[in-house]
Order: sequence, then structure tokens, then C-alpha cells
Amino acid sequence: MREEASFPGLRIVAIVPCHNEEQAIAGVVAGLLAAVPQMVVYVYDNGSTDRTAELAASAGAIVRTEPNKGKGHVVRRAFADVEADVYLMIDGDGTYETAAAPRLIATLLAGPYDQVVGVRRDISSTAYRPGHALGNRAFNYLAGRIFRVHVRDMLSGYRVFSRRFVKSFPAVAQQFETETELTVHAATLRLPQTEIDVDFMDRADGSESKLRTYRDGWAILRHLVGLTRAERPVVFHSIIAAALMLLGLAIAFPVFVDYVHTGLVPKFPSAILAASVELLSCMTFFLGLTLQALKRIKDENMRLHYLALRSVSAASMDPRGMAMPAYAPSEASPAIRQPAG
Repeated sequence: MREEASFPGLRIVAIVPCHNEEQAIAGVVAGLLAAVPQMVVYVYDNGSTDRTAELAASAGAIVRTEPNKGKGHVVRRAFADVEADVYLMIDGDGTYETAAAPRLIATLLAGPYDQVVGVRRDISSTAYRPGHALGNRAFNYLAGRIFRVHVRDMLSGYRVFSRRFVKSFPAVAQQFETETELTVHAATLRLPQTEIDVDFMDRADGSESKLRTYRDGWAILRHLVGLTRAERPVVFHSIIAAALMLLGLAIAFPVFVDYVHTGLVPKFPSAILAASVELLSCMTFFLGLTLQALKRIKDENMRLHYLALRSVSAASMDPRGMAMPAYAPSEASPAIRQPAG
């Protein structure tokens, strides 16, 4: 049975990144509009060479174009341009359960949360490509241990956000690593978030995944390492410092043995090298401590910016408890509908 709900007093938008998804995009747009009739659906055409834009517009979406290739570019552009109280992000390939949109939104409002992640639940044995499920679990484990956050599907492309989340999100990623960045942003600012299961289905016949297993997996891992360096500098630099310390001890060991037996230091260059490596180890560790202090200042500024934005729970109420619009009617850039035909 199709879920349908109304959320009075709130402006709700869907952001749908797309690249050559003509087989599925009309169904995704129609499914979202049927599930949440008040929702405004924005399809961001990311350099498609097929009829994606035309079919999206015919289905009732507002179509915009992002020429820079990559999902991260689409998210950055959409989050900057679109004004709303609640944002839903979903891939345009038709693999996610659009009927679950009301449940995701209702969960966000009931929390209230700043992010609700749709955890993919296979309803087909072929929905996940070989290796993707294993890679996703590995990334979930790494992110959970590094950033101390419980996450079951870090790479899910089906999420709902509050305005607070969207307008405080820096959006640096360029490609598929944007989901990693969204997860780390919530963990860094300790934003309230939760997860709910949603159906995950096979792609439409004739379409193919834009995710390249090894290339994009390596890019996600690289981005995760970069985020660790930026967000957990003490942990990152302590690992490097420990490795340098062990290297210095390994170099110094023969020198120390000679000194114990002869009272001399015949391998003087090795002694100098060992001392230099140990000094570098100490400098690396203290660099991590310095960067941690700078990160604290950055986090405080981001947190203050986040708190300056109205929470989703107060978005539809004025100080007297009366319903009121929570957004400016005019947007940063005009809505452009792609002509159908």
C-alpha cells in the first residue's frame, strides 16, 4: 500500500541527481509526487546525453543543469540554490523506494532529527553489484571506528535533511564520496540523526550504474583518509608519529647494542639518523595537537552557524504557536522547467 502524507506549514523539496537515467527518472519523480503531493521535485541533470531532462520535466519536476560532472557537484549546487525546511535526496536510478518518503520525513520531524538515512534493504538478490555490499560494510566499519558514530549504510543515496543540516554543510566532495562527507558532517557536529530501512531494488532495464567499483571505491577511501586527517588530527598524526618512532628505534637498536658491548658509537651516522627520526616523530605528534586546537575553533564556529538556523521543529510555528511559513518565497535562482518535447 502506498504511503502518503501531508506536512502543513513546511516547504519540502526533493533533490534528484541524474546522469543518463531516462529509463527510471519519470517513475522516480511520479513516485515522489504521489507519496508527498506538496513536495517540489528538483532534478539536477548532470550532463545527460539522453532524454532524462525532458522526461523529468514531463513527470512534473523542475529541471536544472549542473555541468560539472559528479554527484558532489550536484549536491553542492542544489544545497546552495534551493530554499526549504526539509530536503530529501534520492538517486534518480529508480533503485530506492519512493513510497517510503513520508516515513523518512515524518521520522525527521518526530525526532526531531537533522538527518535520516534510508538503509538499503535488499528485496532482490541482484540489487547489489558483486563486491558493493562487502565494500559498504567495510566503509561502515571504518567510519564507525574513526568517527565514533553508529552507521549501517554510509553510502546510501536516500536521505532526508533539515534546513539546519543543509545550510551548515560545507560540501567539498566532487563525486560519489559526497555520502561519506554527509555522514562525517553529522558525526563531527554531533547532529541528531537516525536510520530506517527502505527497500532497495534492481535498476530499470537498459540502465547501468555510474558507480565504478574500484575507481570510486578508491576515491571514497582516499576521501575518508582526508576527512580523518581534517576531523581527527590527533588520531591521524599519532599513527604517523608511532610509525616514525618504531622506525627510529629500529635504526637505533644496532647502535645501542654496539654501545653496550664496546662503550663506543662506531655507527655515528645511524645514531644521528635515529635521533632525527625520533625528533620528527615528536614534531608530528605535536602537530596533531596543534591542529586539534584549530579544529576545535572551526567546530565551534560551525556549531554556532548551525544554531543560528531555525530548527525543523520550530519551522512551522511562530512565537505565539501559530502556523507560519518557514522560508522566503523567492529562491536564490529562478526555477526553470525543461520544455517537454
